[in-house]
Amino acid sequence: MLLPANSEIPSGIPTDPQFDSDQQFERVLGNLLITGVAVAALVVLAGAITYLIRHGAGRPDYKVFRGEPASFRTVNGILRSATEWSGRGLIQLGLLLLIATPVARVALSFLVFVRQRDRLYCACTLTVLAVLLFSLIGHHF
Repeated sequence: MLLPANSEIPSGIPTDPQFDSDQQFERVLGNLLITGVAVAALVVLAGAITYLIRHGAGRPDYKVFRGEPASFRTVNGILRSATEWSGRGLIQLGLLLLIATPVARVALSFLVFVRQRDRLYCACTLTVLAVLLFSLIGHHF
């Protein structure tokens, strides 16, 4: 449901005309997904190359299990490690970007439905976004 040409859009809601048709909206969402996956893949690739350059000649020791270091269990730790150009940190960052891509798609969909004043889709999309965010960060509360 699109807004009539003479209706007012609430303040704070973007009025970008690129979302005036469903086809344009689908194109923007598709580009978001493609770009997100491509960027995530490039970051993972950069991390893998960095990791192999630094640790590729080493022999793995499978006799002792070593879990993920504590620095890779938080977003701040991953960002810190990635900014230090750690191979494992870059790989983790790429995986975070891959997870964030569909979440960003749902958030963008919600904003578009708010702009279109489609309350049913706003409620559905907000519910999906809440479930996604709770599943990602809910265990920290």
